[in-house]
Amino acid sequence: MENTSNFIKTIIEADLASGKHDEIITRFPPEPNGFLHIGHARAIITDFESAIQYGGYTNLRYDDTNPSKEDDVYVKAILEDIRWLGYEPKNVYFASDYFEEMYDRAVLLIKKGLAYVDHSTPEEMAKDRGNVTTPGKPSKYRLRSVEENLKLFEEMRAGKFKEGECVLRAKIDMASPNMNLRDPALYRISYAEHHNTGKKWCIYPMYDYAHPLEDAIEGITHSLCSLEFEDHRPLYDWVVRETEMPKVPRQIEFGRLNIENTVMSKRFLRELVESGKVKGWDDPRMPTLSGMRRRGYTPEAIRNFVISTGLSKVNSTAGIDMLEAAVRDDLQNHARRAMAVINPLKVTLTNYDENKIEYVEVPYHPEDESLGTRSVPFSRHLYIEQDDFVVTKPNNKYKRLSLGDEVRLFNTYFITAHDVIYNEKGEVIEVLATYDPETKSGSGFSLRKPNGTIHFVEASKAVKATFNFFGPMIIGDDSMDLKDRFNEDSWHVKKGFIEEALKDAKPQDKFQFLRNGYFNIDQDSKEDDIILNEIVPLKSSYK
Repeated sequence: MENTSNFIKTIIEADLASGKHDEIITRFPPEPNGFLHIGHARAIITDFESAIQYGGYTNLRYDDTNPSKEDDVYVKAILEDIRWLGYEPKNVYFASDYFEEMYDRAVLLIKKGLAYVDHSTPEEMAKDRGNVTTPGKPSKYRLRSVEENLKLFEEMRAGKFKEGECVLRAKIDMASPNMNLRDPALYRISYAEHHNTGKKWCIYPMYDYAHPLEDAIEGITHSLCSLEFEDHRPLYDWVVRETEMPKVPRQIEFGRLNIENTVMSKRFLRELVESGKVKGWDDPRMPTLSGMRRRGYTPEAIRNFVISTGLSKVNSTAGIDMLEAAVRDDLQNHARRAMAVINPLKVTLTNYDENKIEYVEVPYHPEDESLGTRSVPFSRHLYIEQDDFVVTKPNNKYKRLSLGDEVRLFNTYFITAHDVIYNEKGEVIEVLATYDPETKSGSGFSLRKPNGTIHFVEASKAVKATFNFFGPMIIGDDSMDLKDRFNEDSWHVKKGFIEEALKDAKPQDKFQFLRNGYFNIDQDSKEDDIILNEIVPLKSSYK
């Protein structure tokens, strides 16, 4: 984001120029109730880059105010994802670190006559709140004395009431056109055990009360958040002001980034995980950062994609092809080239010595010598792609192998197919061909022009591989229920072979397989079965 301008940078630069702040401090405040997804990437990048550019820093703060949904598994996963994206928070905090001060500030509000304990039922509160055209109706508990409210709030903390029996509410304006100011709840009762504080607390602050206090306590200068919190800003400012916080942060909203046919709802993603529709939060089809990492997306590509979409005050939607292009652009420069046969068809070179294997040294990348070379074996028995052979050449535009035609095998020799072997179903299971020893790559041979160049894997040294291919996880349109949009046909598995040189490849190693696309070694790979996830095809598969 260093070379791009946006409205947040304009605000920050004005605040620095005016002397309002000596240092820029931002925060990323996720709730630890699920794994981060691609939508969170914009927030992470915006928070960290906005501070980094001006010599400031960013805190990671877990918004752990809802104990019934939170877990240490998510706490660890969130920090791992942030670091994977290339960022390191200066401090790691929890909202629960501040529960005592939040309680004290709530007591201050009660003493100022700005908060009260309400025993209305949730249904009564919803009804009395009114709507956008009808003012709210004050609760019958709104006029309780300061002394009574202090006593009741203390009893809430002591566990004297049942869940849902009462809440602490702010006393603001039941007639406000902003629904968020109609005496919002500040505390509710919950007896769920907290991942960080255990059973110490049975009352928990609501997000709209806790969040501004957390920002103020940490001295956050610019509290950057998505656009849906714009209407909450008056309440944010009210909480900071009326609790008399010494440091005053500024909330700034920016538009969300959506991606076509991609659901960025932690609730829905969690349902997919818990229902077994997917194979965990890191399922390669998932739009979670851990899923994208497992599939093979790079952090550089995600950062470049997010930054290229810009930042504005309106929500925006990008096509999946734009994200794929960013991944492809990054992998083009870094992924090693190699050969894999995904739909194998055996080729036997009838004039090649049965007992001979020769090796050809081939660079892993034509433009980057630092990626090294590997030895590619060649022998009498090979595998090519089924799609690279037809018995009868359909037309002169067909530039692969057919009976009577000659093609070059990548970096080795010309071969000519002269016969085929069929199975009982009439399917070609083997191609018989001859090779021309005078045509070896690099020999300067130029007497004939082959009918194209195809890749291969030598059969005796080939390494068995499982190839995973992924389609869109969500299909259909927005008029359909989300659970009905899950694409049951979004994962396809094929069995093939890869080059001998890749037998020791490690998880997260990435390759561009000639004419097949970009692939990533999966974490579940075994020595006798390498598992590869298609990251992206060589060209966009979405039109």
